[in-house]
Amino acid sequence: MKYLSIILVVSLSCLTFNLEAQKMPEALEIIEKVDANMVSKTSIVESKMVIQGRRKSRTVVSKGYAEGDKKSFTEYLAPARERGTKMLKLDNKLWIYSPSTDRTIQLSGHMLRQSVMGSDLSYEDMMEDRELTDVYDAKVTGQDTLDGRKTWVLELNAKVDDVSYAKRKMWVDQERFVPLKEDLFAKSGELLKRIILSDFTKTEGRWYPGKINFKDMLKSGKGTDFIVVKIEFDPEILPYIFSKAFLRK
Repeated sequence: MKYLSIILVVSLSCLTFNLEAQKMPEALEIIEKVDANMVSKTSIVESKMVIQGRRKSRTVVSKGYAEGDKKSFTEYLAPARERGTKMLKLDNKLWIYSPSTDRTIQLSGHMLRQSVMGSDLSYEDMMEDRELTDVYDAKVTGQDTLDGRKTWVLELNAKVDDVSYAKRKMWVDQERFVPLKEDLFAKSGELLKRIILSDFTKTEGRWYPGKINFKDMLKSGKGTDFIVVKIEFDPEILPYIFSKAFLRK
């Protein structure tokens, strides 16, 4: 009788495992749904970047325009010393206009690894807007719970060479299909950045985070909070905005 009980328990465990396995979606299906939430044809974002230093924090206000993953334009509105600074991305090229010098410079190579205004984000981070399915192969490695929400745990490995992070580990909300946490790794396997996404709201039919914390794991401190004040998905954006001439307007 004792052995029958053991067999019954094992059988039920196997049945539960098989049912869970049947429920687990393919990694490609998951990241396609993540892209559907997080990526749009065009967008306009008003945001605050709270840079948390060792002694005090400071806030940078900006407005950004994006078209696909090839074009983006950002204008910094505050504080006073940053006001009027503008950034333009066209394909894999990035230009920055500084009103204090009235000069436009192009950043390339190792310069793209520099911090953006002392934050935990690099210019490379701001350049990387491609859909996950375009640059990574993914597999589901398990399940986890974060802040009371069930997640799929994914491992993403780069399938292209021109990517900032060779490997990513992502925790994706099983219901909303949005990432709640990401760990970003170098080719060596060293953990470089950690991203925590929170304050999700449903906007124009998609879930989107209101706050994203970027933490450079090679630095001390609490990281940089990117706070979305207002966002529009798929608005019409006039073509002249994505031009070098508009940097000086």
